[in-house]
Amino acid sequence: MTTQDTRRGFIKSTATGTGAALAIPYFGWNQAAFANQEKNDRPSIGCIGVGSMGSGDARGHARFGDVVAVCDVDERHALRAKNDKNIGKGKADNYSDYRKVLDRKDIDVVSIVTPDHWHIKIAVEALEAGKHVFCQKPLTLTLEENQLIRRACEKHRDQVFLVGTQQRSDRNKFMRAVNMVQKGVLGKIKHVTVGINGSPTGGPFPVAEAPKELNWDMWQGQAAARDYRQRRCHYEFRWWYEYSGGKFTDWGAHHVDIAMWALDKNGAKQGPVEIDGTNCEHPVEYKDGYATVDDCYNTSHKFSVMHKFSDGITMDVTSHGDNGITFEGSKGRIFVNRGKIAGKPIEENWDKDQYTDDAVKNLYKGKPHEGHKNNFYRCIREGGLTVSDPFSHIQAMAACHLSSIAARLGRKIVWNPLTEKIMGDDQAAAFQARQRREGFDILKV
Repeated sequence: MTTQDTRRGFIKSTATGTGAALAIPYFGWNQAAFANQEKNDRPSIGCIGVGSMGSGDARGHARFGDVVAVCDVDERHALRAKNDKNIGKGKADNYSDYRKVLDRKDIDVVSIVTPDHWHIKIAVEALEAGKHVFCQKPLTLTLEENQLIRRACEKHRDQVFLVGTQQRSDRNKFMRAVNMVQKGVLGKIKHVTVGINGSPTGGPFPVAEAPKELNWDMWQGQAAARDYRQRRCHYEFRWWYEYSGGKFTDWGAHHVDIAMWALDKNGAKQGPVEIDGTNCEHPVEYKDGYATVDDCYNTSHKFSVMHKFSDGITMDVTSHGDNGITFEGSKGRIFVNRGKIAGKPIEENWDKDQYTDDAVKNLYKGKPHEGHKNNFYRCIREGGLTVSDPFSHIQAMAACHLSSIAARLGRKIVWNPLTEKIMGDDQAAAFQARQRREGFDILKV
């Protein structure tokens, strides 16, 4: 038996569905527990996208397995990760084409930390290649992509998929808030304010020559080809609708996700029914939902998008006020962000008998609470859905994408969560998908 067969057999022997977890006793697992396994039993990992965030994630993955391949369309990133003592250790192979990573039969896990517009194409192909997948948020670029990745994950349910929304693993703040709302401690929820700040403004930015180490054409992927401008590329891509959704998908992927988790509205066929984008501004002039210039940041910098749900709850996704989430119920209100959880119900410990270890385990889908990536690798060994699974995440992403569509058009739109279609507005409905550049289509499964 080869080393590859030994490792892959051991990893996959327990990852054959949710029932596998029942046969395996839980133990006090930490990052070292997986890292100290025999080499033949440790997963081999390929990291696709190793810029600043990608390198940070790669170091996290390397605690659980061996990073044997790194890939980036910017050779500087790939070589840096290859030689990082906590990632490739000078031994990992480096590539510029992600397909070479997916072609390798010895790789068990892929980490996808590319710009947003590349996420789903690589993720679907990774699942088809038999890999377990970690993908950074936001998972999707459009409403259509929500459906594409759902179908791929349904087809490959025995492969583990974790989205990088790490707030779902914050026991002391976000998980406590979710439990408090779900247990009715705040009474009937009437309104939620999701503060995500506004996108930065900037430009016009000059055309420049792309760095020789960067494959600019490949970087652009499915997006229409444009001249290279430094501020269109690494990290700054977030503030261009061509590649991302601005703060709607950047912070929205975190805070809208928590809000809808708490409200128990992140299941199939759930979501808002009306989205009001009339109170939104963009830093450049817009016509028919598109920026009229291509040399400035174009995502919304001032907005208050009101979502209405069929049960009467409203959710304001806004750039105004503090970054964080406010839940307002008939009995009380709380505010939570990465720095604190506050409000009278917290000060008076209203949930002292409600926030138990069992409650935490329930939020963690039956797994013991631990770090975000710990949960990913536990699910690879034991089976089951991760705490941040793709199915619930795309429900939050639907609200995020609907926010940006309503903001770009500056009007109310009606959404049918049962059919997943924008109703009565052909122009708005056209934004559910986008035309992709030839050669960069997403595999349909």
